[in-house]
Amino acid sequence: MKTLAQKFGECVREMRLEMGLSQVEFGERCGFYQTYLSRIENGQANPTLNAVEVIANALGLTVFELFDKIRGDAHNRQKSSAAKRSR
Repeated sequence: MKTLAQKFGECVREMRLEMGLSQVEFGERCGFYQTYLSRIENGQANPTLNAVEVIANALGLTVFELFDKIRGDAHNRQKSSAAKRSR
């Protein structure tokens, strides 16, 4: 089972890529080094609440919308995995 940090990082990466931004470009928007953003996206960093808010805002979301998206993505992946297993 994935940790919250891993789910958070995957969601951030997916949304960043949908925006067509590299880690360097997104990091500049957030004021973070690319290496820190990479660690977040890989679930290896535990960002502060302030960092989470900065990331959410850079994605055009509130913190609550970002966490709703993370929860929704995780729920959708679980449903997809369950459907594949039942085939």
